[in-house]
Amino acid sequence: MSTTTGPIADAPTHVSQFSGAKVSLPRVVAGEWVKFRSLRSTWFALLGALVIAIGLGALFSYLRATHVDGGPHGPVGIDDPIRVSLRGIMLAQLPIGVLGVLFVTGEYATGMIRASLSAVPRRWPVLTAKVIVVAIVSLVLCTLGCLAAFLAGQAGLNSHGYGVSLGATGALQAVIGGGIYLTLVALLGIGCGFAIRSTGGAIATVFGLLLVLPLLGEALPSSWAAHVNQYLPMNAGTQILGTTHDPNSLGPWTGIGVFALWVVAALIAGLLVLRQRDA
Repeated sequence: MSTTTGPIADAPTHVSQFSGAKVSLPRVVAGEWVKFRSLRSTWFALLGALVIAIGLGALFSYLRATHVDGGPHGPVGIDDPIRVSLRGIMLAQLPIGVLGVLFVTGEYATGMIRASLSAVPRRWPVLTAKVIVVAIVSLVLCTLGCLAAFLAGQAGLNSHGYGVSLGATGALQAVIGGGIYLTLVALLGIGCGFAIRSTGGAIATVFGLLLVLPLLGEALPSSWAAHVNQYLPMNAGTQILGTTHDPNSLGPWTGIGVFALWVVAALIAGLLVLRQRDA
């Protein structure tokens, strides 16, 4: 009798728990958690995002405090110290998006996805379980990271008397909203990963949606840009990171809601591809 070799035979340890047992969503989630915590790339991406968010938040805050623009009567202060301390999120979203993509496309690259879908033939629980695992881990760690970035940033601003406390209007909302925003970025990566199946293509799509669309929006005629730009993913989602808002932008929670709709659309596209195409 021949022996099967390769990545599917070597690594389906998470599939064995389904053998002889009814495949339920909690069991699939447990299997996805094993895969998630076993991958070094996931923890490197999370660590990188946290270091970027906290480190850049502290750096930008200190530099902003030491270079406050002066008016005829002296320094005029900082309009939105909360947003300044959370500025690192704008770069931290990149490794978080890569995390979501790799958690999906890594299985396609190794062939592990065939073992997963053999164990879960209905397929939708695989996507759902990945979303649950990534959402919980990202929300907890990224919210804590945003809190640390806020505290570090306000410490830098306080070195010149411009900091605010967590009890300031909009501060707690911005910290929690930052964690939600980064979590949605990770889920956007999952949706694009399932829809495109290629690591490079999915990462390029995530970055294009987050970074390129706003640049293209700025090229629109001003009469169009005022109506279109506020609904673009990053423009909408990042409104929750501060307390001052452009009158042509969405409100904080409305913006997060619009960004969530983009994420839902990506996940639906990923699910359709997952169900209709062979692994």
